[in-house]
Amino acid sequence: MSSSESVKRWWVLVAVMMVFLPVVLDVTILHVAVPSLTLALLATGTEVLWIIDIYPLIMASLLIPMGTLADRIGHRQLLITGLCLFSLGSVFAAFSPSVAALIAARAFMAFGSAMIIPCTLAIIRQTFDDERERAMALGIWGATGSAGAAIGPLVGGALLEHFWWGAVFLVNVPVMLVVMPLVLKHVPRTAITGDGNWTIGQALILMLGIMATVYALKSGFKPGSSASVTTASALIGLSMLGWFGHKQLHAAQPMLDLSLFRSPAISAGVVMALVVMGALAGVELMLAQELQFVLGQTPLQAGMFLLPLMVASAVGGPMAGLLLRAIGLRWVGSLSLAAASASLAGLAMADLHHSGLGVIGLLVVLGASLSIGLTASSVAIMSSTPPHKAGSAGALEATSYDLGSGLGITGFGIVLGSGYTRSMQMPEGLPPAIAESARHSIGETMSAAKALGGPQATELVAAGQAAFSTSHSLVLMSAATLIGVLAVVIWVALHRHGHTHSQAV
Repeated sequence: MSSSESVKRWWVLVAVMMVFLPVVLDVTILHVAVPSLTLALLATGTEVLWIIDIYPLIMASLLIPMGTLADRIGHRQLLITGLCLFSLGSVFAAFSPSVAALIAARAFMAFGSAMIIPCTLAIIRQTFDDERERAMALGIWGATGSAGAAIGPLVGGALLEHFWWGAVFLVNVPVMLVVMPLVLKHVPRTAITGDGNWTIGQALILMLGIMATVYALKSGFKPGSSASVTTASALIGLSMLGWFGHKQLHAAQPMLDLSLFRSPAISAGVVMALVVMGALAGVELMLAQELQFVLGQTPLQAGMFLLPLMVASAVGGPMAGLLLRAIGLRWVGSLSLAAASASLAGLAMADLHHSGLGVIGLLVVLGASLSIGLTASSVAIMSSTPPHKAGSAGALEATSYDLGSGLGITGFGIVLGSGYTRSMQMPEGLPPAIAESARHSIGETMSAAKALGGPQATELVAAGQAAFSTSHSLVLMSAATLIGVLAVVIWVALHRHGHTHSQAV
């Protein structure tokens, strides 16, 4: 292969990474903006979760249909369409006048992102035929994903030092104006080889199934929620997901090729992607709120506090490819999850008010281990997939990322909210309406205190800060336990399927 062709391949990778970065950045860039946004729009704790969650959950609902569509109409064409929708949605989000408008704008952005992400993975799979180069390219892709998700809070914090909360969305527009010429110049048109079925009905079934199930999870743990509504939502969601799976198993040309899961590497990769992104998104959101609401840091200071996590995430991705070739997927997957579990347990017991080198070390281990696990999942999935199914596999992987992020935020939010309500010790003498509105989340407590004013407001803030610190330790320890168990499951599952070192990449 000539040197000019080699250079062209890496230019394609540069263009794809430039497209991917702002999309993944938007998953976490809001985390440090939550306090500012909560107070500006008077958002409740549940509304805040929806503002953050709607983006990855809509994306997760659409990635599989969009991946199949990309295989049918061409990855370059769908990528360009997605760029335009994402940019337009960013403008709508930046100038949203209400919580409802912001949630709708985030959902619109997710449509564009769902077109972009599977195309980036498919283009890498089709551009890099050599396994070593592909592993390196996927390592860079994984590093961009994990570092982008990690650097989101720092970018958001820097913007909020000088601008209003809408700037975290508006910044996407100039970035996309730079990215579009790169895509038009360097991303080639490829042969359309996909034959998967694509119908809007199946896409809607999948979306309804995911959204109804997540709504049931959120409402089921919300105080005062209707049990009948929660049960109905759960039944609708699970029925839709079951119906979608049934249609895929019996269709001559399914939208999602479930036979991909016959590969132990792909199954393990999907599970790892779900857990890693869930842990990363949930931990970042919770720490960002702890640092600002409890420790009184500015958004930029909170972003700087998380810098060790970001740097380690950027370094961990490229290391994963080398580790996979050296010791195999089974060791890399299990050890990365075990290391993440240990670091989460350490953070649960750490005192962030007097954080030192110990906390920095825990953040470094967490960032590196999650990034290595994320890249390992990408290499496992894409290297086990034939080229003509690259779009579908890319969509499956990206769905795992975004569904993991959405479910991670939901799960962390549910446990955090439940623990917060139980731990909250209301000061005596508060008006009943204020006490009720301040009980369910740290953001609502701060909004109530702002409206209350005086010595009672100070007591209410102190009670909220104490309750948040207690519940945040509970969440981190719960996540550490779950990920530790999963490390053992991955080790046993890959051994049971005979997945050896030579099969890892």
